[in-house]
Amino acid sequence: MVLEGNPEVGSPRTSDLQHRGNKGSCVLSSPGEDAQPGEEPIKYGELIVLGYNGCLASGDKGRRRSRLALSRRSHANGVKPDVMHHISTPLVSKIGRSTENMIDFVVTDTSPGGGAAEGPSAQSTISRYACRILCDRRPPYTARIYAAGFDASSNIFLGERAAKWRTPDGLMDGLTTNGVLVMHPAGGFSEDSAPGVWREISVCGNVYTLRDSRSAQQRGKLVENESNVLQDGSLIDLCGATLLWRTPAGLLRAPTLKQLEAQRQEANAARPQCPVGLSTLAFPSPARGRTAPDKQQPWVYVRCGHVHGYHGWGCRRERGPQERECPLCRLVGPYVPLWLGQEAGLCLDPGPPSHAFAPCGHVCSEKTARYWAQTPLPHGTHAFHAACPFCGAWLTGEHGCVRLIFQGPLD
Repeated sequence: MVLEGNPEVGSPRTSDLQHRGNKGSCVLSSPGEDAQPGEEPIKYGELIVLGYNGCLASGDKGRRRSRLALSRRSHANGVKPDVMHHISTPLVSKIGRSTENMIDFVVTDTSPGGGAAEGPSAQSTISRYACRILCDRRPPYTARIYAAGFDASSNIFLGERAAKWRTPDGLMDGLTTNGVLVMHPAGGFSEDSAPGVWREISVCGNVYTLRDSRSAQQRGKLVENESNVLQDGSLIDLCGATLLWRTPAGLLRAPTLKQLEAQRQEANAARPQCPVGLSTLAFPSPARGRTAPDKQQPWVYVRCGHVHGYHGWGCRRERGPQERECPLCRLVGPYVPLWLGQEAGLCLDPGPPSHAFAPCGHVCSEKTARYWAQTPLPHGTHAFHAACPFCGAWLTGEHGCVRLIFQGPLD
């Protein structure tokens, strides 16, 4: 999919105003010579928005999607430095909005537990123009990320209170109000991956340590031995939504939807049973969506991992409506339905669905579960918390995930 944009957009200039709005936007562009007529678009990579498990609640439409493919456009529209202006009356300037043609896609704040933040009280903390990703038009098609902040005239704007400074070569650089953070995993995005260190990216693409708080005016320290080049598995946090960058080579190693469906059918073919009710359990088809659990839906005690069918006993109401006592091991904890993770790009390997995140109950392979359970995601102005990549729910418990213990059929 080629993301739509205006190929005639000029070269944005750096200025001194940035506006924060209710929806964040990203400008994806590719500098260089034009593609040949009739040439198949070259795919640079994909961005996957964490927390939606393969599809937005309202459906993937237009520029609002949970998974966005970046391909080479017919004409380059990358930005380059130009004249700097100091605006004394910033409110007079026409501020750009997410409907502008230069915007390739729009992301909204993701609520823990899945879905976009809704309601009049849910004010977004994502910058109106959150970030830019520029991709080289020639192999190896390197993708670089920059903090953005545009107005309707294609100028890069930085707000009055945004951190900004003049670089040694005479250019202006700065940070957007709530910042663009990036984390590159150690060892790539594979079975041997480990979380890296979160850094902040400037308008010019320089790398800095994190500020004391998300919107502090004092920038962090320059990290000269790191770059803004995106790697397979790099995480991009826009202060309200987090995106995962996958390269074409990385996606080839990821499990496919057919493989995930084959694993679901194989798990159901084993005919797991509730150890108490002795009813046969089965993971529902993804086509049914995450509706109310049916009679065969497997449920799990997330503290111990014992899988059961639904039952109404063992409640510990003094500890909350979801707190139940496992009839097999007597551990008390959340008792939730199991749902298969359906966004294959979030998986590190094609391993069997053996582990579930606590307390949401999303199921994936062991290595995928353990990686995300030890990956701290930015939250608020200075906090970090591991979360389920499929729904965005904060993880709890000692490990954030649990190995599932199924009982096979008795016959």
